[in-house]
Amino acid sequence: MAAAAVRSAKRRLRAELKERLRALSLEERQRQSRLLAQKVIAHSQYQNSQRISIFLSMQDEIDTEEIIKDIFQQGKACFIPRYQLQGSRMDMVRLMSTDEIASFPKTSWNISQPAEDDVREDALSTGGLDLIFMPGLGFDSHGHRLGRGGGYYDAYLRRCEQQHARPYTIALAFREQLCAQVPVGELDVPVDEVLFADTPEAAAVSPM
Repeated sequence: MAAAAVRSAKRRLRAELKERLRALSLEERQRQSRLLAQKVIAHSQYQNSQRISIFLSMQDEIDTEEIIKDIFQQGKACFIPRYQLQGSRMDMVRLMSTDEIASFPKTSWNISQPAEDDVREDALSTGGLDLIFMPGLGFDSHGHRLGRGGGYYDAYLRRCEQQHARPYTIALAFREQLCAQVPVGELDVPVDEVLFADTPEAAAVSPM
């Protein structure tokens, strides 16, 4: 598929997925998030990882609060995204406690993150990551992921490969975010696994 056709197909699918997510009730989002947190905590990749990156949820994403609490309870190192919107760059910086989150400023996208002048441990400067939990709008059975159009996670995974080993990647999804096929371009990086609440197994392992 030509690049222009991929961009057009992504725009259409993003619009469709946003409609699906808007139709989800708060109770259903909470139900799926709770079940998915249980699945994550029992997952062998999570249990065997010590340095973990996880996103702070927006309203239309799986709620990651319970997973973050467990990361700290298990004594693992927790890293969260910090976006530099002007430079189209994302870093993963250390979260020292769950109590910090409420005090973080919000970006223009309504994402909570540490301020740019808040000096924190950077994951790639101190040994890399074992596991990254990935957000997104849509996912398919081949591990293809449709993000919000910034390319932040794709670029970050390429930096990981250049500086360290590539972390294992798990996308966290509502059932409604699963697609028959996600259009992909040459810069799109597939995830290793897509997890969602209402199935006994992961949706997919991407061909690596």
